[in-house]
Amino acid sequence: MNKSELIDAIATECDISKACAQRALDSVMDNISKALKKGEEVTLVGFGTFYVAERAARTGRNPQTNEAIEIPAANVPKFRAGKILKDAVK
Repeated sequence: MNKSELIDAIATECDISKACAQRALDSVMDNISKALKKGEEVTLVGFGTFYVAERAARTGRNPQTNEAIEIPAANVPKFRAGKILKDAVK
């Protein structure tokens, strides 16, 4: 399922226009992104938790030249599924 299919499903299930469903979905995604940027966790009970994890600097290899390269440390978004979501996909 892609974003447009999700918007169609939301619009159909909630009996709202596709434009309204798109604004709602965009708002949810924007607010999750803003919270993560601030370093906050976003917990949707039963669904899961979005959070930011620190990835340490490490040494990698260029596959073409096999030369060692330094990969800098970074903050990366992560998602931990909740119990209800885990049970739904069993």
